[in-house]
Amino acid sequence: MALGYVVAGIICCVLIVTIPFGIASFRVAAYALWPFGKRVVRRGDAGTGSAIGNVIWLVFAGWWLALGHLFTGLALCVTIVGIPFGIANFKLIPVSLLPLGRMIVSTDDPRALYPAE
Repeated sequence: MALGYVVAGIICCVLIVTIPFGIASFRVAAYALWPFGKRVVRRGDAGTGSAIGNVIWLVFAGWWLALGHLFTGLALCVTIVGIPFGIANFKLIPVSLLPLGRMIVSTDDPRALYPAE
């Protein structure tokens, strides 16, 4: 799944207008590689631009990435060893749907305890 995010990020960065989507895609790719000990929180300064960008992302990329995480998570949960990775894939579904206006923080970070409303 991380490779899918990297490919989407490269495509988005080639098209100049979609560079914010590319940056978000690279950020989620790093999170997909190692989601343990991290958490997604809302950014307090995200505004209308993030909301509009999330709608565009949802229509063109978010839904198929979320389905990929769902099916990968279900496949991983078949074995006992794969259950933690399956749960990590389920944790990635919300950020794959709406990545803009979110930030990935360590669970030790105080922002993880009190996310912005």
